[in-house]
Amino acid sequence: MHSDPSPMPTRRSLRRRRRFTGAAIAAGTALGIVVTAGLTLASPSLASAAPMAATAIAAVAAPDATVHTLRDIRVEARDTLLAARVAQTQADTITADIAAAGLDIGVADTTVNTKDLEQSTDRLAQFDIVPALLLPGLAADATSATKKVTAHVADLREHLDAAKAQKAAEEAAAAAAAAAAEAQRQAEEAAAALAAANTPDGAKATAREMAASKYGWGDGQFSCLVSLWTKESGWNYQAYNSNGGATGIPQSLPGSKMASAGADWQTNAATQISWGLDYISRSYGSPCAAWSHSQAVNWY
Repeated sequence: MHSDPSPMPTRRSLRRRRRFTGAAIAAGTALGIVVTAGLTLASPSLASAAPMAATAIAAVAAPDATVHTLRDIRVEARDTLLAARVAQTQADTITADIAAAGLDIGVADTTVNTKDLEQSTDRLAQFDIVPALLLPGLAADATSATKKVTAHVADLREHLDAAKAQKAAEEAAAAAAAAAAEAQRQAEEAAAALAAANTPDGAKATAREMAASKYGWGDGQFSCLVSLWTKESGWNYQAYNSNGGATGIPQSLPGSKMASAGADWQTNAATQISWGLDYISRSYGSPCAAWSHSQAVNWY
């Protein structure tokens, strides 16, 4: 037979344990009342947090409560406060961005109500002097307000980005339309200038300018040139001699020789003139010499 080394508790010791536990809970409750009352009197801005004290103390007294260290509680409060302040900054930023953009973002009210966030942030900002048992409740309020503001800011940001994208697309389309219109205008002007230059008078004006600027030929030489090409083609860029195939104002034979002056030799009098003046310079030295040869043999 073995003896039990632990003596059985007596009725007297059990009564003492019950009295001790009851006293501890009573003391905790009384402490909560005192702390709550003191907090209310010391900081009116925290008065709304007072009812949490009794609940927090009761939770600590519960047998199955998970108790955080004071350091953990204050670290979590500090992190929550930081997140709340970030949310406030984001709210201020989106408000400023919307005002600066000056766009209709499709939302009737673009303001961000941060009243609850500001109040909960102000309360939580006093975590160094607030009893630790109140901090979880204050942090919960701040977290809830932070989530609401963050969600609203995200929605406004999405609408603002969409409005900016639409504006950019509209501006790009307008720029493209303006560029197309300008290109069309320039094309029409070029066509009109070409049509004018392709007339006999326009061709003569082009030839006079080109002969003087490129070859130094004055009015005397130009007079011979007028006589020469009047005889050859009548200054018609579309002239064609069906007997031999001579083409254009200078009556190039064949006409494809003028491609050396430009790919548009068939449609541009200036290109034909450029080739013709170069041919006269290389072959005869001057328009009057070419005109004399033409008068003598009927060709040049």
